[in-house]
Amino acid sequence: MTMIIKGLPERTIVPELQAQTAIETERFTLRAARNSDQGLLALYAGDKRVANATRSIPHPLPPGATEAFIKRANDPARTSQTWVLDGAAQGLSEVLGVISLKPLDREQCEVSFWVAPSFWGTGLARTAVKAVVDANPLKSKTIFASIFQDNQASARVVTFAGFQYLGDAEAFCVSRGATVKTWTYLCKTA
Repeated sequence: MTMIIKGLPERTIVPELQAQTAIETERFTLRAARNSDQGLLALYAGDKRVANATRSIPHPLPPGATEAFIKRANDPARTSQTWVLDGAAQGLSEVLGVISLKPLDREQCEVSFWVAPSFWGTGLARTAVKAVVDANPLKSKTIFASIFQDNQASARVVTFAGFQYLGDAEAFCVSRGATVKTWTYLCKTA
């Protein structure tokens, strides 16, 4: 299914993302972001350690950033699918972290994720990445991951989920205000 987005030339047609569906794991549910997540998302994403491990989270987190993130994540014209790791049903926090898939061309996508520092080392990121790869909601044949080279824990997460090392690159990190060396990984799903 495709849709025309307002503001783009009338002939510009982009693929419509499928409806955001929840993905269940034994440890938590991957679900759409809610307005009630604002406080915990701001607390965790506002942590410099989290921001420095991502390309796009600024530090300090500016006012309104969390609200804008939730709005973008739920916009019908969004360019990626984003889930909150919700452990409330299992007695954990309602927000444990975030994972997203960004569609690329040729039936490919890129996964990105972060977990709140208080849950580091507990296997939550491994479970989330593996669940998204197994569910493959965008029906991608290849999923990429780009990990900063000073973040070996995230490199272990993606290799656990079946990703293979592809090569070195670099990416700009907003919170660091610098280009950072990365490792690129890929996972074939088809």
